[in-house]
Amino acid sequence: MSALFATFGIDWHLLIIQAVNFGLLLAALSYFLYKPVLRIIDERREKVAEGVRLAESASRRLAEANEEGDKMVGEAAKKAEALAATSRASAEQKGAGIVKDAQARAEAVLAEAQVRAEEVRRQTIASSEREIARAAMLAAEKIMREKAV
Repeated sequence: MSALFATFGIDWHLLIIQAVNFGLLLAALSYFLYKPVLRIIDERREKVAEGVRLAESASRRLAEANEEGDKMVGEAAKKAEALAATSRASAEQKGAGIVKDAQARAEAVLAEAQVRAEEVRRQTIASSEREIARAAMLAAEKIMREKAV
C-alpha cells in the first residue's frame, strides 16, 4: 500500500496530521459554530411557534368577540323592536283615548245643541201661540166692530 501512496505522491504522515487537523477543526467548528447556530435556530423556531400560538389565540378571541358583538347587536335589536312595539301600543291606546274623548265631546255638543234647538222650538211655539192669540183677538175685535156698526 505504501507503493501506491508513493506512486500518487501521498505522504501518509502528512495524511494523518491533516486528518487530525480536520478532526480538530471539525470539533472546534461544531462546538463554537454549529451548536450555537442550532440553538439560535431552535430559539427562533420556538419564537415562531409561540407567535403562531398567539396569533391563533388572538384569532379565537377575535372570533369570540365578534360572536359576542353579534349577540349584543341581536339583543339590542330585539330590545329596540320590543320598545317600538310598546311605543306603538301606547300610541294606539292614547289615540283611542283621544278619539273617545272627542266622541264624548261631540256627543255633549250634540246633546247641548238638541237642548238649545228644543228651547228655541218651544220659544218659537210660545211666540207663535201669542201671535195667533193676538191675531185672533184682533180678528174678534174687528168682527165685533163690524157687527157694532
